[in-house]
Amino acid sequence: MLATQPDVEIQHNLLSRLADARRQTDRLFEIVKPEALYTRPIPERHRIVFYIGHLEAFDWNLLSPRIGKLKPFHPQFDQLFAFGIDPVDGRLPSDKPADWPSLAEVRGYVIRVRNSLDPALDALADPMLLHVAIEHRLMHAETLAYMLHQLPFADRFQQTGSGEPSAEPVRFGMVDIPAGSATLGLSRHDQVFGWDNEYEAHSVAVPAFTIDQYKVTNGQYQQFIDAGGYEDRSLWSPADWNWKSEQSITRPIFWKWHSGRWFLRNMFEEIPLPADWPVYVSHAEASAYARWVGKKLPSEAQWHRAEHGSDEETGGHCGRFDFDKWNPSPVNALSESRSAFGVAGLIGNGWEWTSTVFAPFEGFQPFPFYPGYSANFFDGQHYVVKGGSTRTETCMLRPSFRNWFQPHYQYVYAGFRCVSE
Repeated sequence: MLATQPDVEIQHNLLSRLADARRQTDRLFEIVKPEALYTRPIPERHRIVFYIGHLEAFDWNLLSPRIGKLKPFHPQFDQLFAFGIDPVDGRLPSDKPADWPSLAEVRGYVIRVRNSLDPALDALADPMLLHVAIEHRLMHAETLAYMLHQLPFADRFQQTGSGEPSAEPVRFGMVDIPAGSATLGLSRHDQVFGWDNEYEAHSVAVPAFTIDQYKVTNGQYQQFIDAGGYEDRSLWSPADWNWKSEQSITRPIFWKWHSGRWFLRNMFEEIPLPADWPVYVSHAEASAYARWVGKKLPSEAQWHRAEHGSDEETGGHCGRFDFDKWNPSPVNALSESRSAFGVAGLIGNGWEWTSTVFAPFEGFQPFPFYPGYSANFFDGQHYVVKGGSTRTETCMLRPSFRNWFQPHYQYVYAGFRCVSE
């Protein structure tokens, strides 16, 4: 049966998006000096060289068996670079640089995968698989950004920025959200790609609440530190207190103290701490701050209602996302990025922690071709984050998209705001 013109156009669009996603990740690896590609900037993650191979191994393992005429040419690398997930039971990776193949071998594998897959992708029957390959790569483009953020500046080729927008002093306040409903998830009948955890669509009744108009800023969070928030055990859950104490956590991971003041470690430079930028912290730190101000983190449904009301958003987005910048902006810099209720900056400029434990919606069905994508993390140890950062691609700003992280993970570009009920 011949493909219809719309089918051909969809396939062409997806292949173009895959090429664009490859360019994004290729550019990220080019930031790292070759001698640093075998380092591990974040203890919980693989060495950088793993991700060079992983992105292509994922595409090969996903797509080649469903094309039919392609045969494995390097099964060892297909397996070596297959998975990169959170450490099990808190154990950190123990491999050494010498345990990994040479850079020439890894890059040779990348080239051969692309040269083998690309001429055959027109034969791929299910366009969903291309969606999976594209968004998987774009997720890693963001993961890689905050990984590389932790590298010493000397290990990176410096890039110049285009400056940051200025803003008036922030006038903090809260916004009243009336009682109503929030429609979470996607319907299986929607003509929109979603990951398995995004299904099935359902409505949640949300009582009235108030929510911070803006993300919590560095300046607000500094007040929490100055008031001894990291030393006040009553503000932390037992597990969070133990983590903070055992790891000697005394500040956000992106903050540095020297010369008698706080500085912010940006991607390519260190600058005096901008008081009006959103603070990026772990769920544990965000929760402690919320208790300090007598509030709490919003649930996934509350966050969704504050942004989208009762219905899913169908229009465009305003904000800082789509690889727009390396650094965030002042929380009030973009006056047009407000929800219908007047809540500012919910999309972009930093993910936002919620109080919702990552769990399946009723009717959840794992992808048969990727059964562990979500199900491996339905363990009660991960929390939903919503919204997106400056390094989040537009396609993942759909209302149903759910990201998630462990509560003690400090490295992601995630901030928060508080609610009162």
